[in-house]
Amino acid sequence: MARTKDKPSAPKEPGRMKQMWQVFQMTRRYDPTAQWLMLLAFLAPVLVGLAVALLLGEGNGFTIALWIIAGVLAGLLIALVILGRRAERAAYSQIDGQPGAVGAVLRSGLRGGWIGNEMPVAVNGKTQDAVYRAVGRGGVALISEGPVSRTKRMLDDEQRKVSRVLPNVPITLISVGHDEGTVELYRLPATLRKTKRTLTKPEVLAVSNRLNSLQSSLPIPKGIDPMKARPQRGKAR
Repeated sequence: MARTKDKPSAPKEPGRMKQMWQVFQMTRRYDPTAQWLMLLAFLAPVLVGLAVALLLGEGNGFTIALWIIAGVLAGLLIALVILGRRAERAAYSQIDGQPGAVGAVLRSGLRGGWIGNEMPVAVNGKTQDAVYRAVGRGGVALISEGPVSRTKRMLDDEQRKVSRVLPNVPITLISVGHDEGTVELYRLPATLRKTKRTLTKPEVLAVSNRLNSLQSSLPIPKGIDPMKARPQRGKAR
């Protein structure tokens, strides 16, 4: 009886420290100032802890060591927080300007009770401009992706549709881009969190379900990547 070959084992995932190093390398590549901010954030608490230890330690080695350790731990924590924020910004910078970038942020970058969908509620197949929707404590947010000159009408159309269904729910219009009056991609989650809270958590879920139930058909089939959308060609003869 022939011996069966052992199946190759799945590649081992990198450890936590290796993952953090990879994140740091990626962040430094796209944001060189991040490493200096992290270094400053680490050294400042260490120096403060050392100064407090020398002033209040009164020659007690144990007390001095505790203050220094506290400074090191505080420095590490602040540096990691800065790394997380800068890494998120660096990741967004890699997809900024690409069709579907807003959808990627809504899929993975929302916090604070906001509900978003990576699929647009309106899309122009020729220009790939799109409008996305998110629902949260601040009401309904309609977010355009593309030049304001082309997406303003799309935003207005979607605003009228939502207003007819939910006349008492506030609607916020956001244009993502780099022009005046627009919001940069990496600032989108923070912009949503800053909207005035007017809905309760149960109301947020009810509004989201209401809008989803009324949207019987999407501009593009569900599951299609907006980045791969192409204008329809003429029918073959």
